[in-house]
Amino acid sequence: MIVRSLDEIIGTERDVEAPTWCSRRLVLAKEGVGFSLHETILYAGTETRMWYANHIEAVYCIAGEGELTNEETGEKHDIRPGVMYLLDGHEHHTLRAHTDVKTVCVFNPPCTGREVHDENGVYPLLTEEDA
Repeated sequence: MIVRSLDEIIGTERDVEAPTWCSRRLVLAKEGVGFSLHETILYAGTETRMWYANHIEAVYCIAGEGELTNEETGEKHDIRPGVMYLLDGHEHHTLRAHTDVKTVCVFNPPCTGREVHDENGVYPLLTEEDA
């Protein structure tokens, strides 16, 4: 059994910061459970373009408001507490955060904790063997 709090993660290598977001990685690939679990905060007034070419991601909003755009179809969705989206088709997407948007994210395959978006918004497919 693993029990972990955000207080234990903040300020460690599991607390990853980027210009438009921060991600606290609660469960990673090294835990060996087949997924990773993150709390991610997208900062108010920012726009983040992403494309998870190597991962499936489920995102559940627990605080804040924003807008999700499917860049392939132009379709837009309001993001607010209680809204979930699943990127099951590796969609190119953009999240515009009107306020700080706090989400809980699940990735498969699991992230190692070393991932950051590349110039295309993609997380590389890393494994523990790559460490």
